[in-house]
Amino acid sequence: MTLTLDFTNMMAGALPNGAGITEAQWREAAEAFRLAHRQVMGQQAQLGFLHLPTNEELLRASVAVAQDTRGRFDDVLLLGIGGSALGPIALRTALCAPQWNALTLEQRSGNPRLHVLDNVDPATIAATLARLDLSRTRVLVVSKSGGTVETMAQYLIVREALAQAVGEEQARAHLVFVTDPEVGSLRRIARAEGITTLDIPANVGGRFSVFSPVGVLPAAIMGIDVRALLGGAAHVTLLAEGEDVARNLPGAFAVLQWLSDTQHGRRIQVLMPYADPLRDLALWFVQLWAESLGKILPDGTSVGPTPLPALGATDQHSQVQLFMEGPQDKTVTFIAVRGRTDEGRIPARHADIPELGYLGGHTLGELIDIEQRATAGALAARGRFNATLHIDAIDAWHLGALMQTFELATAYAGALYGVDAFNQPGVELGKQFAYAMLGRAGSDAARTEWDALPKPDPRWRL
Repeated sequence: MTLTLDFTNMMAGALPNGAGITEAQWREAAEAFRLAHRQVMGQQAQLGFLHLPTNEELLRASVAVAQDTRGRFDDVLLLGIGGSALGPIALRTALCAPQWNALTLEQRSGNPRLHVLDNVDPATIAATLARLDLSRTRVLVVSKSGGTVETMAQYLIVREALAQAVGEEQARAHLVFVTDPEVGSLRRIARAEGITTLDIPANVGGRFSVFSPVGVLPAAIMGIDVRALLGGAAHVTLLAEGEDVARNLPGAFAVLQWLSDTQHGRRIQVLMPYADPLRDLALWFVQLWAESLGKILPDGTSVGPTPLPALGATDQHSQVQLFMEGPQDKTVTFIAVRGRTDEGRIPARHADIPELGYLGGHTLGELIDIEQRATAGALAARGRFNATLHIDAIDAWHLGALMQTFELATAYAGALYGVDAFNQPGVELGKQFAYAMLGRAGSDAARTEWDALPKPDPRWRL
């Protein structure tokens, strides 16, 4: 079980025309990383995500609710947005059989389907509720603050539908809240009504919460080996205790992306797994990287790379043209899976047709592996920065290792950029404007600011 990073194609000497990170820059960055590492490690009490992989109490609580769910419920409906939804979706896509919700109960080994409502589009919510038997549906309401407007709106609609389907008292037995241990509206409701509740530790932010009950509970419900998931995360956390960037894989990833951005103008950072099960991992990474690092420094300077998801080999036929010949403002990090070259043998047919005959005897696993290496080589040949994360398998251990690698890298990158990677002030003003327009108490100042904004000008309307 290993996770390795090959960043040859980001270094000077491997790339043409003087492109690439120089050895001198790498040495200087190693010292910058030592300072960043000490800063992150010095905040351990505040950075609860570092301790989630070894938190036995939270694990046992999640497993207990999962055991109570299986057999009683056919479907699980998760209400959440952002980090409350992206992690569970990534786990389902990576670690459950493809098209999980379309499989029979037997094909799912008796485990429930998982449906995630991560938006407030009324058409989606109505369609989801219409096809669920709510008498056989458990509802997970996931919000760290207990007041996220989208999740609370979802909750009110689903709670009403549950009450109509099974009655008010029975509806409480269908609900599980995942929220702050002490504060917030969900915690108050849970105390008043005796609703089962699991904790998101107070020092764990939403986008760093996948190894809390936010991700572990739905994963356990679907039969995923959550101990292996946490084991992979714990392994990476242990290896990342050292401040030598040459031996700290999350640190190396952070340093490479930071140098590429600040020294080489590569401000767009693509994560491109060559495996369908990791498609949603890239989307989870986008939120983690973007919301953590896009910030304003005290001097007013805006910083932060822009993450972009891609999927190999699919996006060889869409985005790779831009990566190859568009502006030289990107890095591409591939995720490659070892050990699949014997899978999906291609039959030998049409030997007389050159476009088909050469494929016979090869495999799909071999093809996707070769395409990844060919794309990496082609990018390098054109001076385009790229690196490859290799994993031995797509399983719970390696997914835990990957996700903790990216979470640690995000923390280190925040220190390197000089920003707080654990807040999100840029989204607050929009929230306050929305609260004001909806009439939430305490929003008078936001309403005044909203009313003072320029009104739509008919000259600029088509």
